[in-house]
Amino acid sequence: MTHQHTAWDTPAADPKGTTPAMTSPADLHGHLTAHLGGAARAWLDQALDEAAAQPGIHGPISVWELRLAEAGRRCGPEHADAVRVLILHAARAGTDALTRVYSQGTAAERRSVLHALPHLVDGPDALPLVEDALRTNDTRILAAAVGPYAARHLAPHHWRHAVLKCLFTCVPVDEVAGLERRAHADAELARMLGDYAAERTAAGRPVPEDLHRVLTLTDPTATPPAQSAQHGARGTDGKES
Repeated sequence: MTHQHTAWDTPAADPKGTTPAMTSPADLHGHLTAHLGGAARAWLDQALDEAAAQPGIHGPISVWELRLAEAGRRCGPEHADAVRVLILHAARAGTDALTRVYSQGTAAERRSVLHALPHLVDGPDALPLVEDALRTNDTRILAAAVGPYAARHLAPHHWRHAVLKCLFTCVPVDEVAGLERRAHADAELARMLGDYAAERTAAGRPVPEDLHRVLTLTDPTATPPAQSAQHGARGTDGKES
């Protein structure tokens, strides 16, 4: 699966704002059907049929793994994440298959694995992939890593550091799934944010606006956010930690 990085690995923003981790596979497919040209739709249908016919991993590389590498070229960079998530879903990729794609793939393929996690893995088995992604400084991978799967399964200590990592790297905290619920009344997160703000101020550097926003969310006197199911993900956007 390892191959040269190309322009197809750097997708443009989806004009419709479809977020693969937060959108059901059925809705992702409908979105792609409406926006892809005829040749791209035919390629996608064939790729999904191949993945469904031979799910899981087979030998050194499966047919559907090859299709992941082609997704940007075949369907356009703006749709590549959604296409890859659908292929992984059709292949019924479990933790072992997802780990192989993540470890051998390009940055774009790693990002797609992270987007696919809430659709494919019920429990915490795939957390090592999220934890690895949180060690990178690639902002697109970081944004994918703090999606609904992390909101549900990442331990409080690691989740707090993920929020801080977003602030360090200027990843908008809007990318952090379940932020309001998990930050609510989190005194330790408030302490960490306060320390970071003090360090920035002492160094004569500005404090990110997002830090003030998250700090406000930690207020225990604020009305806690209602529990709500994330569209397209399994269960809620997180669990109490």
